[in-house]
Amino acid sequence: MLSDSRLGSELRRKRTFLWLKRKFISQHFKPISSLDATAMVNSNTIRTVIGIIGNVISFGLFMSPVPTFISIWKAKSVQNFKPDPYLATILNCGMWTFYGTPVVSEDNTLVLTINTFGFVLEICYTLIFFIYSTWNKRRKILLIFLGEIIFLALVVFLLMTFVHTTKQRKVIVGPVCIIFNILMYFAPLTVMRQVIKTKSVKYMPFLLSLTNLINGITWTTYALLKWDPFIVIPNSIGVVAGLVQISLYAIYYRTTKWDEEDNSRV
Repeated sequence: MLSDSRLGSELRRKRTFLWLKRKFISQHFKPISSLDATAMVNSNTIRTVIGIIGNVISFGLFMSPVPTFISIWKAKSVQNFKPDPYLATILNCGMWTFYGTPVVSEDNTLVLTINTFGFVLEICYTLIFFIYSTWNKRRKILLIFLGEIIFLALVVFLLMTFVHTTKQRKVIVGPVCIIFNILMYFAPLTVMRQVIKTKSVKYMPFLLSLTNLINGITWTTYALLKWDPFIVIPNSIGVVAGLVQISLYAIYYRTTKWDEEDNSRV
Protein backbone atom coordinates (compact mmCIF):
# COMPACT_ATOMS: atom_id res chain seq x y z
CA MET A 1 0.00 0.00 0.00
CA LEU A 2 1.09 3.57 -0.74
CA SER A 3 1.93 5.83 2.14
CA ASP A 4 -0.25 8.88 2.78
CA SER A 5 2.44 11.22 1.47
CA ARG A 6 2.91 9.23 -1.74
CA LEU A 7 -0.86 8.99 -2.22
CA GLY A 8 -1.25 12.75 -1.76
CA SER A 9 1.56 13.42 -4.21
CA GLU A 10 -0.05 11.12 -6.78
CA LEU A 11 -3.41 12.91 -6.45
CA ARG A 12 -1.77 16.30 -6.86
CA ARG A 13 -0.03 15.14 -10.05
CA LYS A 14 -3.36 13.87 -11.46
CA ARG A 15 -5.12 17.12 -10.58
CA THR A 16 -2.32 19.13 -12.21
CA PHE A 17 -2.46 16.95 -15.34
CA LEU A 18 -6.24 17.31 -15.63
CA TRP A 19 -6.02 21.09 -15.13
CA LEU A 20 -3.36 21.41 -17.86
CA LYS A 21 -5.43 19.19 -20.17
CA ARG A 22 -8.56 21.31 -19.69
CA LYS A 23 -6.59 24.53 -20.23
CA PHE A 24 -5.05 23.19 -23.46
CA ILE A 25 -8.44 22.12 -24.82
CA SER A 26 -10.08 25.43 -23.94
CA GLN A 27 -7.32 27.38 -25.68
CA HIS A 28 -7.08 25.32 -28.87
CA PHE A 29 -10.51 23.83 -29.42
CA LYS A 30 -13.65 26.01 -29.44
CA PRO A 31 -17.02 24.43 -28.82
CA ILE A 32 -19.00 23.58 -31.96
CA SER A 33 -21.69 26.14 -31.14
CA SER A 34 -19.07 28.88 -30.87
CA LEU A 35 -17.52 27.91 -34.20
CA ASP A 36 -20.94 27.91 -35.85
CA ALA A 37 -21.72 31.34 -34.43
CA THR A 38 -18.40 32.73 -35.67
CA ALA A 39 -18.95 31.23 -39.14
CA MET A 40 -22.46 32.69 -39.23
CA VAL A 41 -21.18 36.15 -38.32
CA ASN A 42 -18.47 35.92 -40.98
CA SER A 43 -21.00 34.73 -43.58
CA ASN A 44 -23.39 37.57 -42.77
CA THR A 45 -20.55 40.11 -42.93
CA ILE A 46 -19.40 38.82 -46.33
CA ARG A 47 -23.02 38.80 -47.55
CA THR A 48 -23.49 42.40 -46.45
CA VAL A 49 -20.29 43.49 -48.21
CA ILE A 50 -21.34 41.70 -51.42
CA GLY A 51 -24.80 43.27 -51.08
CA ILE A 52 -23.21 46.72 -50.90
CA ILE A 53 -21.08 45.90 -53.94
CA GLY A 54 -24.28 44.69 -55.63
CA ASN A 55 -25.91 48.04 -54.85
CA VAL A 56 -22.99 49.89 -56.44
CA ILE A 57 -23.03 47.67 -59.54
CA SER A 58 -26.82 47.88 -59.81
CA PHE A 59 -26.49 51.66 -59.56
CA GLY A 60 -24.11 51.46 -62.51
CA LEU A 61 -26.62 49.25 -64.31
CA PHE A 62 -29.41 51.75 -63.80
CA MET A 63 -27.17 54.66 -64.86
CA SER A 64 -25.63 52.90 -67.90
CA PRO A 65 -28.40 54.00 -70.35
CA VAL A 66 -27.56 57.69 -69.70
CA PRO A 67 -25.46 57.97 -72.93
CA THR A 68 -28.40 56.48 -74.83
CA PHE A 69 -30.78 59.11 -73.49
CA ILE A 70 -28.29 61.90 -74.17
CA SER A 71 -28.27 60.68 -77.77
CA ILE A 72 -32.09 60.66 -77.84
CA TRP A 73 -32.24 64.16 -76.37
CA LYS A 74 -29.76 65.55 -78.89
CA ALA A 75 -31.56 63.92 -81.83
CA LYS A 76 -35.00 64.82 -80.46
CA SER A 77 -35.96 61.28 -81.48
CA VAL A 78 -35.78 57.78 -79.98
CA GLN A 79 -34.23 56.67 -83.31
CA ASN A 80 -34.08 52.85 -83.28
CA PHE A 81 -33.80 52.47 -79.54
CA LYS A 82 -36.46 50.35 -77.85
CA PRO A 83 -38.36 51.18 -74.61
CA ASP A 84 -38.90 47.49 -73.77
CA PRO A 85 -35.98 47.08 -71.30
CA TYR A 86 -37.00 50.17 -69.33
CA LEU A 87 -40.68 49.25 -69.11
CA ALA A 88 -39.74 45.73 -68.00
CA THR A 89 -37.35 47.10 -65.37
CA ILE A 90 -40.07 49.32 -63.85
CA LEU A 91 -42.18 46.26 -63.07
CA ASN A 92 -39.17 44.26 -61.93
CA CYS A 93 -37.92 46.97 -59.55
CA GLY A 94 -41.42 47.56 -58.20
CA MET A 95 -41.83 43.90 -57.25
CA TRP A 96 -38.34 43.61 -55.76
CA THR A 97 -38.91 46.79 -53.73
CA PHE A 98 -41.97 45.12 -52.19
CA TYR A 99 -40.03 41.85 -51.71
CA GLY A 100 -37.24 43.67 -49.85
CA THR A 101 -39.58 45.26 -47.30
CA PRO A 102 -39.75 43.70 -43.79
CA VAL A 103 -43.42 42.81 -44.35
CA VAL A 104 -42.34 40.25 -47.00
CA SER A 105 -38.77 39.15 -46.26
CA GLU A 106 -36.27 39.72 -43.47
CA ASP A 107 -32.70 40.99 -43.77
CA ASN A 108 -33.04 42.22 -47.36
CA THR A 109 -32.62 45.97 -46.83
CA LEU A 110 -29.99 46.14 -49.58
CA VAL A 111 -32.49 44.65 -52.03
CA LEU A 112 -35.03 47.29 -50.99
CA THR A 113 -32.72 50.31 -51.32
CA ILE A 114 -31.34 49.71 -54.80
CA ASN A 115 -34.67 48.65 -56.30
CA THR A 116 -36.43 51.74 -54.95
CA PHE A 117 -33.81 53.87 -56.69
CA GLY A 118 -34.14 51.82 -59.88
CA PHE A 119 -37.92 52.08 -59.85
CA VAL A 120 -37.84 55.90 -59.79
CA LEU A 121 -35.02 56.18 -62.35
CA GLU A 122 -36.64 53.80 -64.86
CA ILE A 123 -39.84 55.86 -64.72
CA CYS A 124 -37.74 58.91 -65.65
CA TYR A 125 -36.19 57.02 -68.59
CA THR A 126 -39.62 55.93 -69.78
CA LEU A 127 -40.86 59.50 -69.58
CA ILE A 128 -38.03 60.62 -71.90
CA PHE A 129 -38.95 57.83 -74.32
CA PHE A 130 -42.57 58.96 -74.15
CA ILE A 131 -41.68 62.58 -74.97
CA TYR A 132 -39.56 61.79 -78.03
CA SER A 133 -41.68 58.95 -79.49
CA THR A 134 -44.42 59.14 -82.11
CA TRP A 135 -48.06 59.22 -80.97
CA ASN A 136 -48.58 55.54 -81.77
CA LYS A 137 -45.63 54.56 -79.61
CA ARG A 138 -46.68 56.97 -76.87
CA ARG A 139 -50.04 55.24 -76.61
CA LYS A 140 -48.35 51.85 -76.30
CA ILE A 141 -45.88 53.08 -73.66
CA LEU A 142 -48.66 54.74 -71.65
CA LEU A 143 -50.89 51.65 -71.67
CA ILE A 144 -48.06 49.34 -70.58
CA PHE A 145 -46.93 51.75 -67.84
CA LEU A 146 -50.44 52.18 -66.41
CA GLY A 147 -50.96 48.42 -66.53
CA GLU A 148 -47.77 47.89 -64.53
CA ILE A 149 -48.69 50.43 -61.87
CA ILE A 150 -52.19 48.97 -61.48
CA PHE A 151 -50.73 45.45 -61.22
CA LEU A 152 -48.22 46.50 -58.53
CA ALA A 153 -50.88 48.29 -56.50
CA LEU A 154 -53.20 45.29 -56.75
CA VAL A 155 -50.52 42.82 -55.62
CA VAL A 156 -49.59 44.94 -52.59
CA PHE A 157 -53.23 45.49 -51.62
CA LEU A 158 -54.24 41.81 -51.91
CA LEU A 159 -51.23 40.46 -50.03
CA MET A 160 -51.38 43.00 -47.22
CA THR A 161 -55.13 42.46 -46.84
CA PHE A 162 -55.51 38.68 -47.14
CA VAL A 163 -52.06 37.17 -46.37
CA HIS A 164 -50.99 37.72 -42.78
CA THR A 165 -47.50 36.18 -42.36
CA THR A 166 -44.18 37.20 -43.91
CA LYS A 167 -43.40 33.57 -44.82
CA GLN A 168 -46.59 33.22 -46.87
CA ARG A 169 -46.08 36.60 -48.55
CA LYS A 170 -42.51 35.68 -49.46
CA VAL A 171 -43.62 32.40 -51.04
CA ILE A 172 -46.14 34.32 -53.19
CA VAL A 173 -44.07 37.40 -54.07
CA GLY A 174 -40.83 35.45 -54.67
CA PRO A 175 -41.98 33.49 -57.76
CA VAL A 176 -43.56 36.65 -59.21
CA CYS A 177 -40.22 38.45 -58.75
CA ILE A 178 -38.45 35.58 -60.51
CA ILE A 179 -40.72 35.93 -63.55
CA PHE A 180 -40.31 39.69 -63.83
CA ASN A 181 -36.56 39.60 -63.19
CA ILE A 182 -36.17 37.11 -66.03
CA LEU A 183 -38.31 39.38 -68.22
CA MET A 184 -36.01 42.28 -67.37
CA TYR A 185 -32.89 40.33 -68.32
CA PHE A 186 -34.44 39.09 -71.57
CA ALA A 187 -36.26 42.31 -72.51
CA PRO A 188 -33.28 43.16 -74.77
CA LEU A 189 -34.23 40.09 -76.87
CA THR A 190 -35.97 42.45 -79.29
CA VAL A 191 -32.74 44.39 -79.54
CA MET A 192 -30.70 41.20 -79.94
CA ARG A 193 -32.95 40.10 -82.79
CA GLN A 194 -32.32 43.46 -84.44
CA VAL A 195 -28.55 43.03 -83.93
CA ILE A 196 -28.57 39.64 -85.67
CA LYS A 197 -30.78 40.95 -88.49
CA THR A 198 -28.78 44.12 -89.20
CA LYS A 199 -25.37 42.76 -88.13
CA SER A 200 -25.00 45.96 -86.12
CA VAL A 201 -24.68 46.58 -82.36
CA LYS A 202 -25.23 50.32 -82.70
CA TYR A 203 -28.52 50.17 -80.80
CA MET A 204 -27.47 47.63 -78.17
CA PRO A 205 -25.57 49.65 -75.53
CA PHE A 206 -22.43 47.77 -74.48
CA LEU A 207 -22.36 49.24 -70.96
CA LEU A 208 -25.90 48.02 -70.31
CA SER A 209 -25.03 44.48 -71.44
CA LEU A 210 -21.78 44.33 -69.45
CA THR A 211 -23.33 45.72 -66.27
CA ASN A 212 -26.21 43.25 -66.59
CA LEU A 213 -23.69 40.40 -66.59
CA ILE A 214 -21.71 41.67 -63.58
CA ASN A 215 -24.93 42.47 -61.73
CA GLY A 216 -26.22 38.91 -62.20
CA ILE A 217 -22.98 37.40 -60.90
CA THR A 218 -22.92 39.63 -57.80
CA TRP A 219 -26.52 39.06 -56.71
CA THR A 220 -26.26 35.31 -57.35
CA THR A 221 -23.29 35.21 -54.96
CA TYR A 222 -25.20 37.35 -52.43
CA ALA A 223 -28.14 34.94 -52.39
CA LEU A 224 -25.95 31.81 -52.21
CA LEU A 225 -24.34 33.01 -48.95
CA LYS A 226 -27.76 32.98 -47.29
CA TRP A 227 -29.80 30.69 -49.49
CA ASP A 228 -32.59 32.56 -51.22
CA PRO A 229 -33.81 30.75 -54.36
CA PHE A 230 -35.96 33.72 -55.36
CA ILE A 231 -32.79 35.77 -55.88
CA VAL A 232 -30.49 32.97 -57.11
CA ILE A 233 -32.71 31.67 -59.95
CA PRO A 234 -33.39 34.89 -61.90
CA ASN A 235 -29.91 36.31 -61.43
CA SER A 236 -28.16 33.12 -62.58
CA ILE A 237 -30.35 33.27 -65.69
CA GLY A 238 -29.33 36.93 -65.96
CA VAL A 239 -25.70 35.82 -66.10
CA VAL A 240 -26.53 33.65 -69.13
CA ALA A 241 -28.44 36.51 -70.80
CA GLY A 242 -25.52 38.87 -70.19
CA LEU A 243 -23.05 36.41 -71.71
CA VAL A 244 -25.25 36.08 -74.82
CA GLN A 245 -25.40 39.87 -75.27
CA ILE A 246 -21.63 40.27 -74.82
CA SER A 247 -21.06 37.47 -77.33
CA LEU A 248 -23.29 39.22 -79.90
CA TYR A 249 -21.37 42.44 -79.31
CA ALA A 250 -18.06 40.66 -79.97
CA ILE A 251 -19.43 38.99 -83.13
CA TYR A 252 -21.05 42.03 -84.76
CA TYR A 253 -18.85 44.88 -83.53
CA ARG A 254 -16.69 44.86 -86.69
CA THR A 255 -19.69 44.94 -89.04
CA THR A 256 -21.35 47.89 -87.28
CA LYS A 257 -21.48 51.15 -89.25
CA TRP A 258 -21.17 53.68 -86.44
CA ASP A 259 -21.26 56.79 -88.64
CA GLU A 260 -24.51 55.88 -90.38
CA GLU A 261 -27.23 58.44 -89.68
CA ASP A 262 -30.74 57.23 -88.85
CA ASN A 263 -33.41 59.86 -88.64
CA SER A 264 -36.33 57.46 -88.43
CA ARG A 265 -38.69 57.87 -85.53
CA VAL A 266 -39.90 54.89 -83.55
